[in-house]
Amino acid sequence: MKRRKTYVIVGAGGRSRFFCSAIATDYRDTSELLALCDVNQTRMDYANRQLTEKYGCPAAATYKAEDFDRMLLEQKPDTVIVTSVDRTHHTYIIRALEKGCEVITEKPMTVDEDKCAEILEAVHRTGGKVRVAFNYRYAPHHTKVRELIGQGAIGEVFSVHFEWLLNTKHGADYFRRWHRDKRNSGGLLVHKSTHHFDLVSYWIGSAPDSVFAYGDLLFYGRENAERRGVTRFYDRATGHPAAEDDPFALHLDRNGRLKAMYLEAEHEDGYKRDLSVFSDGISIEDTMGVLVRYRNRAILTYALHAYSPWEGYRIAINGSRGRLEMEIIEQSYVNSGGDKALEGALKNKSLRIWPMFGAPYEVEVEQGQGGHGGGDPALLRDLFGEPADDPYHRAANHEDGARSILVGIAANHAIRTGRPVLVDDLIKLPQTRESR
Repeated sequence: MKRRKTYVIVGAGGRSRFFCSAIATDYRDTSELLALCDVNQTRMDYANRQLTEKYGCPAAATYKAEDFDRMLLEQKPDTVIVTSVDRTHHTYIIRALEKGCEVITEKPMTVDEDKCAEILEAVHRTGGKVRVAFNYRYAPHHTKVRELIGQGAIGEVFSVHFEWLLNTKHGADYFRRWHRDKRNSGGLLVHKSTHHFDLVSYWIGSAPDSVFAYGDLLFYGRENAERRGVTRFYDRATGHPAAEDDPFALHLDRNGRLKAMYLEAEHEDGYKRDLSVFSDGISIEDTMGVLVRYRNRAILTYALHAYSPWEGYRIAINGSRGRLEMEIIEQSYVNSGGDKALEGALKNKSLRIWPMFGAPYEVEVEQGQGGHGGGDPALLRDLFGEPADDPYHRAANHEDGARSILVGIAANHAIRTGRPVLVDDLIKLPQTRESR
């Protein structure tokens, strides 16, 4: 019988459940979870209850964050899965590589250029392997865009317009938890937009060259609420009377999973998951516009708004032979607040080609099932299933992770300074696989 690959997970928050449940169910014949590592024992204990009571699996060993190295020494895993707070990703990635482990990291790979450089140096020094969990690459409609461009359906790509809308359920959620502090997440242009910037590089086969951006906090935050006439405020929603009629409030005591993972774990680390989105202390933007020039001279215009009435995105790609248009409406969600298969699940989609000379036509695309437009289950098969050839080359490595985050990192510099940023002034990026 073939030996199962062994894993440990560092960071037992909401995203870890995605990997835990996959290993415990569909991939228990090929994979084994040995241990969990987190700053919070209560949260790890909850994860273990899910493993034993819901999935009938053995409990994983647990280690506090300061014992990460001891965990690697004792457990000797094949792979470390990193799902901790974004600003800590580089620490665990590098230490895992130095211990001879492979790494699967949640996006973003890290939050600034210095940490990114440390990761790239560690991969080069150790010869290790890093996979970045870009599930959006695996959604059937995104794979189809890659296929159409590769087939020359619109010719050589010259420009991309990409508008992403986060609604007042999902978008608001970034402003009530640790992501609201830019030191933790790099802001939405790094934490969230890394998905989108990765897709553009993946589709057009080029790396970013220069970036300019504007961004501001215009909707969330106390000052903006006061300007709109709001007079009733609260620090956190759970148990506060002023939050009862607030559609932006998240009540941890009314959701069993959120209560167990966060409310009952507060006594250990003081982390509050339900802060008011209209409180002070928010240092990320909610309204952003980015202009990117790629090495192949293609131009990206990108917009992200985190307070939209609907969730989804519109993309237009212009080329020498025509135009591709895609509109996607997604299921809204709160992280860890419900069925993970509904996270970013498709509600509606359309994909159309406009030939330069000819009638436009709709492109039929397989309906992806599961989270993130069907990308989640396909990514999990690629990570934990039997190895298989992928003609679309969707697996993302450390170089892909760097290309995607450096657009957002450069945009953050541009927002702060009011000047365009050359990506090579931050880090000398390798060429894409397609252009090498």
